[in-house]
Order: sequence, then C-alpha cells, then structure tokens
Amino acid sequence: MNNFIKFSTDIIAANSSKRELTGVIVPFGQVGHTNMGDVVFTAGSLKIGEGIKLFTEHDMTRPIGKLSRYEEDDKGIVGTFKIARTNAGDDALAEAQEGLRTGFSVGAMIDDYVTKGEQVIVNEATLREVSHVTFPAFGEYAQITEVAASADISQPTESEETLVSNEVTPEVVEEVAAEVAAPVVEAQERNLRPAIFTAPRIEISKAKYLENSLKAQFLGNEDARQYVLAADNTTDNAGLIPTPQTTEVINGVSNADRGFIDALSRATLPVSGMSFEIPKITVAPTVAQTNEEAAPSETDQNSAFVTVSVKKFAGQQTFSVELLDRSSPAFFNELVRQMEFAYAKATDAYAVSIASSTATAATAKAGNTAANYLEFFANAAAGVYAGSLGFARNLVVSPGQWGALMGLNDAGRPIYVASQPQNAAGALTPTALTGNVAGLNLYVSRSLSGTGDGSMYVINPDALTWYESPRLQLSSNVIANGQISVMYYGYGAVAAKLPGGYTTNDNA
Repeated sequence: MNNFIKFSTDIIAANSSKRELTGVIVPFGQVGHTNMGDVVFTAGSLKIGEGIKLFTEHDMTRPIGKLSRYEEDDKGIVGTFKIARTNAGDDALAEAQEGLRTGFSVGAMIDDYVTKGEQVIVNEATLREVSHVTFPAFGEYAQITEVAASADISQPTESEETLVSNEVTPEVVEEVAAEVAAPVVEAQERNLRPAIFTAPRIEISKAKYLENSLKAQFLGNEDARQYVLAADNTTDNAGLIPTPQTTEVINGVSNADRGFIDALSRATLPVSGMSFEIPKITVAPTVAQTNEEAAPSETDQNSAFVTVSVKKFAGQQTFSVELLDRSSPAFFNELVRQMEFAYAKATDAYAVSIASSTATAATAKAGNTAANYLEFFANAAAGVYAGSLGFARNLVVSPGQWGALMGLNDAGRPIYVASQPQNAAGALTPTALTGNVAGLNLYVSRSLSGTGDGSMYVINPDALTWYESPRLQLSSNVIANGQISVMYYGYGAVAAKLPGGYTTNDNA
C-alpha cells in the first residue's frame, strides 16, 4: 500500500535572527484527523530522509525552507526548518511571529499499517514534505514560545538575538506531545462545514466518489462502502472515474535541430547595427623569380568589403492571464521550449536560402548508386578547394538523401551502415543525424528536401559563417483584455565569405 496523507501539528518556536521555525513534526500515539481519516503514528514509524522541504499550505510551487535538524524520542519528532532569505521566507517568519500562520502539516506516504475500528495505525511511513499552515490539527496548542520583534525580518537586530531562541529541549517535546491528546478537526477540511445539516442524500461528484472509495477501502467505513455501491457503475457513471494527466508532452512536429547551421563556422554577432562589413582580399601581392639587377614583381594588394545583413527572427504567443495563473507551471516552460524549436527551424531555413543563392554547382549523376555519390563528392571537394583554397570538411544532406546513403550496399553489405570499420569509407547510423561519408562530416537538415537539385551541400565551413546574438524573451501585459503576450526573438546573419567554398548538387 502507498497512500499519501496530510497530518497537521504545531510550531513551538520561531527564530527570526537565525531564520528558523521549530515545531512537532508528528506526535506518536496520538489521534490525528487527516485527509484519510483518523490516523495514529506509532513510535519510530516515520522515516525522515534528506532534503525535506518546507512549503506554504502544501503548494509545491512555493518552497520556503528546508529541514535542518530534528530530534526524536518516544513522544514524537520535533523538527527545525531553515527559512530561505526570500520574500516568501520573510512572510513565513512574520506570520509565525504574529500568530497568523502557526502550524506544520506533514505530507507522508504510508508504507505499512493496520486498521483498528475507525482508525489507521501507521507502523511505517516515509516523510515527503512539510508545510507551514494556518490551521494545525491541534490548534489550541499551536503557540510560538518565543517571538523576536523586528521591523525588518531580513535584517535581524541585536535585540532579536537576545529575544529569540530555537533550542528544543526534551521537556518541550514531552509537554507538546502530551497536550495534543485530544483530537481536533483540521480547519482546511472540516471547520468550513456548516453546523446544521439537511437530510442525507447522495452527492454524485468525482471528489465525493474518490473520498468514499478511500474510506471504504482503507478504513472499512460501511457508510462509504454503501455510497460506492450506489454509484459504482462505469457505464452509468463514467464521469466519476478520474482521468489523470501526465506531465509528459507528445511532440512529433518540432525540435531544436539545425543541421545546416551546425555544418557552418560560427561567430558572435556584432553588438550593434543591422548590417556589418568584413574586409576581403580581392587581389593579392605577387612574388616572381627575378634576375640580377632586374625589378621585382610588383602587384598592388586590393581589398573590398563583404556586407552582411542582420535579420531578426521572432515569434509571439498571446494567452489569457487565467491560463498562466491557473495552469500547471509546466505550461509556460513548454511554451518557451516550443518557441525555441520554431526559432531553430526558421534560422536554419534562412541559412539554406543564403547558401542556395550563392553556392556553386557540381554535376551529380542521377541514380542513388555509390559510384554516382562518390563522383559528386570528389568533384565537389575539388571545386571547393579551387574556389576557397580550403578543404571541404562537411556534407549536409536532406532526410531523403540521408536514407538513400544508408541504403547503399556492396553485394548486399551496407557501405555506410557497417559493423566493421574496414567495410566502409565512413560511418553512418539511423539513430543519429551526424556521421561520416567518404571522409566528410555528415549533417542532416530538415531545411533541405527531396533527392534532386539542392539536396546536398559540400562545404568548407570557413567559407560560410553563421553569426548569432543571444536569444531573448519579452513579456508584456495587455490591460485592455487581460491577456499576456510573449515574444521569443533573436538576431542572426549569414556571411557568404567565399561562394566558391561551398557546392550543391546539380543532378544531370
């Protein structure tokens, strides 16, 4: 059995100078009213691991501290929590000092138990979290024994050091544990119920069905069992069956791959301007064999500038403030992640557009044969060296060409998908978008398509460079309609430094 329960106890000390809250985590042998009904923890039944966090009112998005130490005896467990130096932490200390939020509520997973009448006797449980709550189960004993007055909790004064103490003695543990014998209804669930009830009737709802199922199964409650019998029909009451949702998001339409840009050289974008210039030598000086007393060779060096345009890539999402406030925290993280994927797709496609308009072409024979591919790679590599005086190092292909390359074989033996390195001039695998083909580093780009013209590029990366700024995120509130607009954007540029240094296929 694994059952999660919430069990409220008392804070017995607040120390603002040391930023600590101390209280009974759980008293042993006493009856407590939890979300699962009446529960009694036996001595030594609660296991406490490392990294136990303190939350506010069981809100897992609002951590305010961590368990720093605890003491355990046969009466119960007293824990001390170190409170974070945050606004929420300051609020928690102030609320404890003023008597506004004075209790602990424990979240634990029951691992071993027995039932005795209407009670669950816990023999073994694991502590998962503790929360700072307004209404503890033992309200009349939830008193802070020592309070330090301070105008600014985050800046403790000398007087605070003398007024506040967080020492928890065995006498304090025994006194608190003994006084909590009388069961008290937890305010979050029971104090809000009306004092006068009408005649009983069955309330058909998911929450009520779940509550009675737990009581019937784990507490043996007969009234709850009768309720479940009355409503337990999946055909007539299908809406009563809870449908949980996971945090997993299925996404088969976008990712962050930028195969073409990965094959280029990279540089940081200049900090200003929507264009920039790169000096380029157009005529180089010459040296020639010179006879005695003859004039040396003289050729003036000439240069020009390559002008590079800077482009902005931006996407926007507009949604209601309710969607942000009331949805899972994972919503916004996933939204930003998807916008990042869209940014990657747009920038990679732009880099291909610049390359396709400036690249030289090398003839590639039609037909997906090893001989045809090798002839194209050889001609393209020679052309790249002639056009840039640099070596071709990278090969970018479309997903279609990637599949064709993996299908190449020699008498049935795969050329590029090989178990033995000596069986292939390179290595290629269907589980990665990178590899090695004919000595060229392979990249696969979704911005290329098909197996025809322009579906393969052989590149000297020094000839084509991608410049990029950090990616930015801008949010703004639209007061008129209560919506929020989020823009994800960045700046990029492609410098076609040496157009002869990258070659695409021109199928014959």
